[in-house]
Amino acid sequence: MRWLALGAAIASISAVGMAIGLGVPLLSVILENRGFSATAIGLNTGVAGLASIAMAPLAIPIAARFGVVATMLVAIVAGAFSFIGFYFATDFWMWFPLRVVLHAAITALFILSEFWISASAPPHKRGLVLGIYATVLSLGFAFGPWLFSRLGSDGILPFVVGFTITLASAVPVVAAWRESPAIGGAARRGSFLSYVFLVPTATAAVLVFGAVETGGFALFPVYGNRIGYSEADAALLLTMIGLGNVLLQIPIGMISDRMADRRTLLAVCAAIGLAGMIVLPMVSLDWYVVAAVLFVWGGVVAGLYTVGLAHLGARLTGRDLASANAAFVFCYGLGMLVGPQVTGIGMDILGAHGFAWSLALFFVCYLALVATRLRGRG
Repeated sequence: MRWLALGAAIASISAVGMAIGLGVPLLSVILENRGFSATAIGLNTGVAGLASIAMAPLAIPIAARFGVVATMLVAIVAGAFSFIGFYFATDFWMWFPLRVVLHAAITALFILSEFWISASAPPHKRGLVLGIYATVLSLGFAFGPWLFSRLGSDGILPFVVGFTITLASAVPVVAAWRESPAIGGAARRGSFLSYVFLVPTATAAVLVFGAVETGGFALFPVYGNRIGYSEADAALLLTMIGLGNVLLQIPIGMISDRMADRRTLLAVCAAIGLAGMIVLPMVSLDWYVVAAVLFVWGGVVAGLYTVGLAHLGARLTGRDLASANAAFVFCYGLGMLVGPQVTGIGMDILGAHGFAWSLALFFVCYLALVATRLRGRG
């Protein structure tokens, strides 16, 4: 185990995850309080997906030219200043370019951190290492909403906290500068888009995960408010999703290391995700039952990301691995683009519980794809 390299990449992206966990519900609640519709909130959040889609093909060429660490440090600074910029941007239209800068920076950080982790992990322990990565990242995501529940949405303080946390993610990157992997050579599998379709069950899995995670985090505070929960109670329910991720990612990663066909495990994760969204409207008035459902749901659904990433890491190395990680995050960005839009429109058309029905639709589509792939064994 290259502990310094692994620790630096994991610590850095987890700090960013903490800032995201704080920022996404914070921005949605502020827009809700200003009177914007769920569709408008979803539109603004969905711009993050456009930024990810645009940045994903560029991150690896940029890092190959300037270095992994230098590129990560520039992304960290850009992300930190765009985060605090939301406080000073008084007009709604100004939030769109800020979302672009913030999430372009985050996308580059995710691609390069995950490449760093996959390149540094022993092949026979890759699922375990990625499970540890997902667990620590989930701690950041869980801690972010908890911070939001304590800080609230008033004033500059939550923005200053997010700015500080994001900048702090540079410390472990600088500490492990000499351990960063080099990106050399040319990709051997054609264009960037060829990596998107190389392992369709994995890339579709991360697209679904991006859609339900971003749509869920962005609009769950709105959903919680509409069914009668306070801002703090809704934020704590988001924390339960993160805590589920914390406890389940290492076991899921270890299971994936022992499976001959990871698509079966991906299908199980999606089926449990669908079941959770079917149950949610039935139990929505009981906070503790909702917390239990979201705890299990969040942990298992995050397995779509962990298992898919482990599958790519087992098949590819070097520049190909870096390009595949970029394609993986590209598909996550597609999910970020469509998830908030579909969820926001669903809530405006179907009412509050359109939140659950919209997310359920993504799982149904993915299970149909997996069934088709397994039937053809392709």
